[in-house]
Amino acid sequence: MNLFLDALAWIFSPERLTGNDSIPAAFAAHLAFTVIAVLIAALIAIPFGWAIGHTGRGREIAVAVSGAARALPSFGLMLLLVLIFGVLHKPEAAIVAFVLLAIPSILAGAYTGIEAIDRTVIDAGRAMGMTQWQVLWRIEVPLGMHLLVGGLRAATLQVIATVTLAAYVALGGLGQYIITGIALRDYTEVLAGAILVTALALVVDGVFALVQRGVLSRVSPRTDRAFNATLIS
Repeated sequence: MNLFLDALAWIFSPERLTGNDSIPAAFAAHLAFTVIAVLIAALIAIPFGWAIGHTGRGREIAVAVSGAARALPSFGLMLLLVLIFGVLHKPEAAIVAFVLLAIPSILAGAYTGIEAIDRTVIDAGRAMGMTQWQVLWRIEVPLGMHLLVGGLRAATLQVIATVTLAAYVALGGLGQYIITGIALRDYTEVLAGAILVTALALVVDGVFALVQRGVLSRVSPRTDRAFNATLIS
């Protein structure tokens, strides 16, 4: 209990609010890596996921690739890419590693969101003369959005956890307190760093949970009503 209180005192001490290694600077670096990686992964994975869900082709390949990517060790992958890219391009190497780790969850969320839609809704749209693009954009994408948001949520939380390791190659972020604390055997700093990473993950998860609930409330259980709205619009 004393260690936990000491960690909280460490976090809220005035000297942690200024300087290059301040908590606000570490939060900014951690979020920057996370946002950039998830955005790039989303730009890559979402179109492929929608194409797989819409056409029904390539699912086995996507599952195999996603499974292989999930099996990659985060720390080993980042160090390998740093060695390949070189020490002058450590941020780029870290971003590539984070993107590779984020893609599987987003890809799965994109295609499972479309696959989970009741086929009768899609068939009704086609029966009314909708083109393939109209079926995709007016039915499949809106009704599958809640699972896509779930995939983005899982990917973001995984990246937040993995960005902690970026401090090992001197890229900053909240993990720097854990790495430095371990090196100095300062367990107060280690615990403080862990609390900060956990707090960030919980806040982000809460935001995604609200977004996912809002999206879900618009498409389920009122799927028929949502479908009718897309036909009228």
